[in-house]
Amino acid sequence: MTEPMGREPGGAGLPEDAMRRLAQLEPEEKGPMFTSDLTVNEFLLVREVGFRPLGLVLGSSVYHVGIQLGRWSKNQELTKLSQAMYHARELAMSRMETEADALGADGIVGVRLDIEFKEFGSDIAEFIAVGTAVKAAGADPGPGRTWLNNKGRPFTSDLSGQDFWTLIRAGYAPLDLVMGSCVYHVAHQRLSQALGTAGRNVELEHLTQALYDARELAMSRMQAEGRALEAEGIVAVQLRQHSHAWGSHTTEFFAIGTAVRPLRDDHVIERPAMVLSLDA
Repeated sequence: MTEPMGREPGGAGLPEDAMRRLAQLEPEEKGPMFTSDLTVNEFLLVREVGFRPLGLVLGSSVYHVGIQLGRWSKNQELTKLSQAMYHARELAMSRMETEADALGADGIVGVRLDIEFKEFGSDIAEFIAVGTAVKAAGADPGPGRTWLNNKGRPFTSDLSGQDFWTLIRAGYAPLDLVMGSCVYHVAHQRLSQALGTAGRNVELEHLTQALYDARELAMSRMQAEGRALEAEGIVAVQLRQHSHAWGSHTTEFFAIGTAVRPLRDDHVIERPAMVLSLDA
């Protein structure tokens, strides 16, 4: 069984500027003031399903991604790079969750997880996690009586406001954004292999196997995180491929999705209503 690569809650402490920004979002006599990157429709749907936005929360980690050498002619995972890419994302995620904790949030919706390579060097990247912290305001958390996941942390989800509304209305709740990473070196073709396939339609079986193995490792690690959360399933899974700055024969496969749990036994999905546009 594949195990998660090891999540580290908390991460480094929040900078003073972040604490001052969060303090400005605390309730005042006139009522709480929030910030959000939700669209108008997403904001209204999140409110309609029983959650109140508290504020925009973010986490950042500027990370030096080291070098790992592999055999030029061998398909293999570059485990040190896999761990680096995973750990850097987790640092950003945990800092975003810490900001949500500071606001007393029950969860974070609409999470975006991005990477930006900096001009400081081709091996230095900033990993950024951004989302809208929310507080339950009338939403029933189900038998567990809490919206926090089994790690005692606010739930996280990259679902849109519309998908979040549909999920809650259908009797499911998000647990956490789960992910798996695999950085893989794809072997170079030998000269004899290249000459043997020149001008022919033929499957390159060693390349097929390499990419298949790399995707499977990323997927299995994401699924292991879901099992650790005792999730019923993982929805809205994305399997992304990034070459980053490693060259054409080294690539990262990154799997990410939202682990979910049932809120109740029945999962009645409302029939969609027909909408006719009045626009010309």
